[in-house]
Amino acid sequence: MSSDSPVPPSSGPWTLLVHGGAGAMTRDLLTAEQDATARAGLNAALDAGVAELERSGSALDAVEAAVRVLEDDPHFNAGRGAVFTYEGRIELDAAIMDGSSRDAGAVAGVTTTRNPVGLARAVMEKSPHVLLSREGADRFAVEQGVEQVEQDYFMTAERRRQLEELKARPDGSYYDVDMKYGTVGAVALDAQGHVAAATSTGGLTGKRWARIGDSPLIGAGTYADDRGCAVSATGAGEFFIRVGVGHEIAARVRMMGETPDEAARAVFGEIAAMGGVGGVIVAAPGGGTAIHFNTPGLYRGKATSDGERQVAIYGDE
Repeated sequence: MSSDSPVPPSSGPWTLLVHGGAGAMTRDLLTAEQDATARAGLNAALDAGVAELERSGSALDAVEAAVRVLEDDPHFNAGRGAVFTYEGRIELDAAIMDGSSRDAGAVAGVTTTRNPVGLARAVMEKSPHVLLSREGADRFAVEQGVEQVEQDYFMTAERRRQLEELKARPDGSYYDVDMKYGTVGAVALDAQGHVAAATSTGGLTGKRWARIGDSPLIGAGTYADDRGCAVSATGAGEFFIRVGVGHEIAARVRMMGETPDEAARAVFGEIAAMGGVGGVIVAAPGGGTAIHFNTPGLYRGKATSDGERQVAIYGDE
């Protein structure tokens, strides 16, 4: 994950933002235990990312470390605890991008890699490609010595119950229309002024036909460019793909001079007009950030080098 090479002295402030998915989270929907465990998971992800920023100074290391923690937490829809496909399998997607070079790596439909975000980084650093999928991505993971697990590792009783509930619906819905169990992600600005983004997900409950959402698509659910900003998205992936959310926000920051918040709000105007919902976290080299969502809640957290620290779930926080 982290490089052993010398790191330039820190010269500026750093910022880390994480999310655990946008969706229908309200105070009356989540139990006290669910609220507490979600906040604990977000805090643990911030701790991991901050440790990297303080130790190595690398935004890329920070976003990978933060997302790994969320992938290992069964309360989020990524890695262990990912939602089931209609056929009762786990198919995982992830992406990572370095804003300093615009190098990127992504995987879709992987089935046995414990931490897909780490595999996405291996694709970026150890292959000539950006996106690998399904059996090919699984083979690449084995060849690269990326930690493998059995499918049972990812499966939880609660996610199986959610699939069974969905399949019992009389309307024949095959996906999680309420979006209660979203994607995870992180964006960071390091002290050298570089940004990075990473996103990981199990997709939608009951997804079929090897469906792939926006998370592993560079420029849609994940994007980073030092000339603009870093973006990680969560929500109705089909809309995010059509709009090219990550790249669109970064382009508005870079070429129109908008703040991250202005750019995020403008792009979400398009998303909403099309009928899409979700959220984004954004970090820019100039220090600007944005957390924007049009759902009742977004699992989210932020930490900065000046001591700011916050974790929130609901829209009124």
